[in-house]
Amino acid sequence: MGSGILLGIFWHFVGAASAACFYAPLKKVKNWSWETMWSIAGIFSWIILPWTISYILLPDFWAYYSSFSANILIPVFLFGAMWGVGNIGYGLTMRYLGMSMGIGIAIGITLIVGTLMTPIIQGTFGELIASTGGKLTILGVLVAVLGVAIVSYAGLLKEKATGVRAEEFNLKKGLLLAVMCGIFSAGMSFAMSAAVPMHEASAAQGVSPLYVALPSYVIIMGGGALINLGYCFIRLIYRQDISFKSDISVPKALLISNILFAILGGGMWYFQFFFYAWGHANIPSQYGFMSWMLHMSFYVLCGGIVGLALKEWKGTGRKPVRILCLGCLVIILAANIVGLGMAA
Repeated sequence: MGSGILLGIFWHFVGAASAACFYAPLKKVKNWSWETMWSIAGIFSWIILPWTISYILLPDFWAYYSSFSANILIPVFLFGAMWGVGNIGYGLTMRYLGMSMGIGIAIGITLIVGTLMTPIIQGTFGELIASTGGKLTILGVLVAVLGVAIVSYAGLLKEKATGVRAEEFNLKKGLLLAVMCGIFSAGMSFAMSAAVPMHEASAAQGVSPLYVALPSYVIIMGGGALINLGYCFIRLIYRQDISFKSDISVPKALLISNILFAILGGGMWYFQFFFYAWGHANIPSQYGFMSWMLHMSFYVLCGGIVGLALKEWKGTGRKPVRILCLGCLVIILAANIVGLGMAA
């Protein structure tokens, strides 16, 4: 396996670790509605950071974006909005199915859809499965799904052991939302594929290969921000039990603390895709679609590791922890199989 591929897999792991940890600072936010917290974090991660970093990277910020036709920008934006719908559905899936079942189904579906639909749409899937490397990468995807399922089963045992239940358990609604979330969340993968002309244009402006994808985030995350912030603003306006005015009326010290924790969480969320871009830059172009599989499977892996580190599995018994460790090992195996496939 080449050093470049290993480096790409490593950066995807770093990005996934940031994704697995981003909610920790948000848990420190006190006496705010979820909508206000999510909006503040989102404005920083979906708007301020992408625009700022792109402005720094690009020699001529406005000329870069004005050089693209609507035929390029609109699909990138709409795929970003598609991801935004999946992001909202993700939270609702947890409400109706619980964390473990919700994550298992939603991540499993988005891993398969986001990874395999790209070569199918591009018409390269036949060539992929005809080659030894392609067969190995597909095998890696299937092994990753198995690993996600094992980790999710461990989480289900944990929830039973600790007596945790879904907030409003509803199997029918939950399954429907999990499928919707899994499909729509893959919009981020589709957006990255649609944004290839933007990556090429930033490279032509002299942007380093590690950073060429970052300017496209202005458009991709703009689409996601429209959906997420629109959802939060509508709820803040029409829900009687929550109020932005009351949220910002908390004592000054708490207000500053909440804003800083929300910004920190938003920054960690953004940096998952910052390092995603680094990982993607080191993956061979014909296997670029595998970036999504690596990111999502490592997300589940890192979530399990973070849970163990924070002692969230304490008191659940040996069986759930052993199954969790088995699932993590299977995901690591999947990453190695994918790496071997790309190197073949």
